[in-house]
Amino acid sequence: MCVKGSEMNITGTMPTGFELVRLQHEALPELDLDEIDTHISFLGHRLNLPLMISCMTGGTRDGRDANRDLAIAAQECGVAVGLGSMRVGLEHPEVLDHFAVKEVAPDVPVIANMAATQLREIEHQQVIAVLQHLQVQGIAIHLNPGQELFQPNGDRSFRGLKTSIAKFTKHCPLPVIVKETGFGISAPTALRLLDAGVDYIDVAGSGGTNWALVEAQCLDKTAAEAAAELADWGNSTASVLADMREEPRLDGSIIASGGLRRGKDIAKSIALGAELGALALPFIKDVFAGGPEQVTRRIAMLNQGLRSIMLLTGSRTIEDLKKTPISIDPSLSFKTNLR
Repeated sequence: MCVKGSEMNITGTMPTGFELVRLQHEALPELDLDEIDTHISFLGHRLNLPLMISCMTGGTRDGRDANRDLAIAAQECGVAVGLGSMRVGLEHPEVLDHFAVKEVAPDVPVIANMAATQLREIEHQQVIAVLQHLQVQGIAIHLNPGQELFQPNGDRSFRGLKTSIAKFTKHCPLPVIVKETGFGISAPTALRLLDAGVDYIDVAGSGGTNWALVEAQCLDKTAAEAAAELADWGNSTASVLADMREEPRLDGSIIASGGLRRGKDIAKSIALGAELGALALPFIKDVFAGGPEQVTRRIAMLNQGLRSIMLLTGSRTIEDLKKTPISIDPSLSFKTNLR
């Protein structure tokens, strides 16, 4: 990953699509705000909020501190936390403990993270041994062709990834999540991943961080212009969720991420069929700006927003929110181009 300069445009021009999704307002909710119950069960733990901190750093001293601080905030707030890519830990065992945060987050799920392309290169038993060492509750395998294409030393071949994932899930004793990194996973691809033994799909749709634009910051002019063509690329988060809700086999296996920023975004994601929502960039900014305390403040804001939407839709529980009436603009749905 290459980031230089000050604050830059790394979100592209694609909206999340949540503006095309509306939840029906209930003027007579017959609820007390104190009755609202946002608890869910995820990876064998009871969470206070249907939320995961998606981390994207590790392998350096700053990354180690960020992983630890995010885990501290997750423990305090009762939400799940994901680690940055552990590739550097696999290649350099001396930094592996940068990802060992379970001691500060004993009561919430901690999820490790590595690229699908690395499953073709690294012995699966070695990966499993590292997961056991870190005492995590699951592993996220990320798909990132849109990013890799614009890394100077990035992968250019993406053959055999489904086979590698299927072989890994067969032997991995932990739940496996497959996620994109900002361009979205379509419903047909999600079904293929379920067939490969994957437990959860993290859609990571467009509308949040655009990693092609991130990489473009350190490219020459020609390559940067090519990367800029992807400013409006991808499957928006809401469009992916809207299509996935039409596939019964995906019920109970979807994590929503990609541009989620408010409690209302989490609420809409759940109404569209997700089990929980996940955010990365806002929490990374928070942890570097103000440590665990600033992260917990954001989580409190998300909690308040979600609870408000739940009351205004007459939803006492997360299960109720999944059943709330919803309006989806027809333009969100992808249709197969039959020729």
